[in-house]
Amino acid sequence: MPASRGPLTRDSFRVKIAVQRVRLGDTEYRVIRPARPLKNGALHTKVGDMYQTFDMYVDRADGRRIGALWLLAARSPRSVVYLPMRTTPSVPGIGWDNEQPLDLVLAHPEIQLRPSRWKQLRTRINAAHAPRELRTASVPERDLPDLDGDYVVPDDPKKAEALTPHRHVFADTLILTGGAAAFRAGAKEIYAVTRDGPPKAATGLYLPGGCNYHICRCVYDWTDRGGRGWQPLHVEYTPSWTR
Repeated sequence: MPASRGPLTRDSFRVKIAVQRVRLGDTEYRVIRPARPLKNGALHTKVGDMYQTFDMYVDRADGRRIGALWLLAARSPRSVVYLPMRTTPSVPGIGWDNEQPLDLVLAHPEIQLRPSRWKQLRTRINAAHAPRELRTASVPERDLPDLDGDYVVPDDPKKAEALTPHRHVFADTLILTGGAAAFRAGAKEIYAVTRDGPPKAATGLYLPGGCNYHICRCVYDWTDRGGRGWQPLHVEYTPSWTR
């Protein structure tokens, strides 16, 4: 009998967060981040002559925390969602000479977060005595699109733009700026690998650096329509590598 999938439960849509308010000049930013560091959620970029890829590795627990934060970003047009991921321990068996760890930021266009301001904002957020309010956030399961079906960029340019956030890499951070539809579409792919990964890991072959157990999804794809300049954000299921 095949192993059952890693089912989603009510707890899959809850996440403990820290909320911070930070002022830069005349602007106050409301920042949402995980209440405790991610242990098994990492993001790396690799750059070549004709590509720049973004690779995220998650286990089930932290993958669902990340997915819930993605859904929370969809519901929080006035908040910056910040996922510190640069310091997550490296995934065993995965790594390239030109690979760089990144943090992740999700923001709506209304916030008008200029990438050039992010480094200063992050410094203030991470200051030793920066105040923070701890909460447990819940998002409705209905916010999550149907998990079945692969990522497809719509042919209609307007629909494609709505589902694909703009990206910037600044100060060792991937900054994604988009609307609710884009962040819900991204959450779908992350939750899918946390559902399908555990049973495959129980019975499948481990292939380090080669889409472990073949459970991976494309979250977004910024490759131009001529097929040049390959630039995907890809998420891969990886069993817990730290405790």
